[in-house]
Amino acid sequence: PMETIDQYRQIVRNLLQQYAAFKSSRNTVKAEVIIDPAKDHYQLLYIGWDGSRRVHDIAIHIEITGDKVWLQRDNTDLVVAEDLVEMGVPRDVIVLGFRPSQLRQYTGYAVA
Repeated sequence: PMETIDQYRQIVRNLLQQYAAFKSSRNTVKAEVIIDPAKDHYQLLYIGWDGSRRVHDIAIHIEITGDKVWLQRDNTDLVVAEDLVEMGVPRDVIVLGFRPSQLRQYTGYAVA
């Protein structure tokens, strides 16, 4: 149902905002949440400078497709999928898109 998908959207937004609020030890790098509501893409991006090194990294990318929440990238030391479950997204709705399709059956989450 559409209201369920709307709930997933709100959960994803809230979770990324919570992550973005974490203070980095590098105050020259900022966290930005990027939301594309038309295509249901949600990203947490780190951008700035770490000394002389440019930082421009997509830490998390979540996409809502059909009735599934696809975790396309999780480049964090967090457990994003588990946080989504704790916030109310069922395991059988979450797809770990960054895992090869033949291995997803072993993840405890949706296959596709």
